[in-house]
Amino acid sequence: MEILKQNNDHISGENISKELGVSRTAIWKYINALREEGYEIESITRRGYKLLSTPDILTYEEIKEYLNTEFIGRKIYYFDTLESTNNYAKEIAIEEAEGTTIVAEEQTKGKGRLGRTWLSPKGKGIYFSVILKPKFSPMEVAKVTLLGAAAVNRALDDLGIKSSIKWPNDIVIGGRKVCGILTEMSSELSMINYVVMGIGINANFDQADIPLELQDKATSLKLKNGKNINRRELLAAILNHLEDLYLKFNIDKDLSEAIKVCRDKSAVIGKDIKIIYGKEVRRAKAINIDDQGQLIVQMEDGSREKIISGEISIRNVDDSYI
Repeated sequence: MEILKQNNDHISGENISKELGVSRTAIWKYINALREEGYEIESITRRGYKLLSTPDILTYEEIKEYLNTEFIGRKIYYFDTLESTNNYAKEIAIEEAEGTTIVAEEQTKGKGRLGRTWLSPKGKGIYFSVILKPKFSPMEVAKVTLLGAAAVNRALDDLGIKSSIKWPNDIVIGGRKVCGILTEMSSELSMINYVVMGIGINANFDQADIPLELQDKATSLKLKNGKNINRRELLAAILNHLEDLYLKFNIDKDLSEAIKVCRDKSAVIGKDIKIIYGKEVRRAKAINIDDQGQLIVQMEDGSREKIISGEISIRNVDDSYI
């Protein structure tokens, strides 16, 4: 593929086979496999092959030109369809190297928080999970979600898309959700075996892709931006920012950069919110995010509390909550 991309004109199968040290039959089979993946490749007798267009897919081959990471995203398992990238990541995490990433064009059983389903229509979103193996205590894992939220927010900024962070794990635009983050962990008493961070983004959804019951709560980058976004560029940008923020936290114990993003781009600070613990619902006002990533809230009786993680809803001007 790299040879085809680097040549603006046709290149013969003989030249490709010499460069790669394989037979022309092997080249022919590989070209056909690429065509099945959606690559448009012209073939002319005595002139050879020419790449005409590439499909909108999220393979390593297609995102690597945008990557500047050392290890996150450098090994990608890519699937056309998968039940859940998080579930697959957990199945292979023990044996795989840190930074291994699972990407699917479609999830049939995508997972959100609290057992909810994450809508994952084929080819229109970005659905992926990253395997991490941090050295810190299991008690610190809740902070990893904030790293993911800050990474997504920064990556959207790179594409000129302004967004806010609904602490701790949602990205919203205009009060409507475009991205969710689900962090899961396997650990011993004081040691983390692995952390899986799953991120789902409503990238190029059309209005019809969003169920009627969610249209007042969810949107997509395409709907807000007025055009399709480059999924490959956005996925790579998220991985780039995630590695940068993760290394600062995992090696230097420095969470300050991620916290600053979560504060500056907060969708909740200064807002009236609901704090939801299972069936228990408490009303409060979000005051700030402290240096440990905890949400500081003022309860109805005036007392202040710190929330480590949890489910919150923000009150709208019409007194409804999202």
